[in-house]
Amino acid sequence: MIDALALFITILATILLIAIFARIILSLIGFDPNNPLSAILHEITEPILGPIRQFMPRFGMFDLSPMVASFLLILVINAAQRFLSE
Repeated sequence: MIDALALFITILATILLIAIFARIILSLIGFDPNNPLSAILHEITEPILGPIRQFMPRFGMFDLSPMVASFLLILVINAAQRFLSE
């Protein structure tokens, strides 16, 4: 049961990490924010990025919350994988 939970956390964190990277790439290439794909990525990632933005100051035009969220998700993935390998 615990292994299934660790596997679920690993999969969920990986999906969120991919969604954050996709959102970053789409924002860099100037993808239309009204596109349904952008809306879906925003809905998936904003619950993670929003709270981080409240604590992170903006540096000019740069929003560093995706970088912090990615770092935290990678830590979660590594912890869950270590738990699975025990």
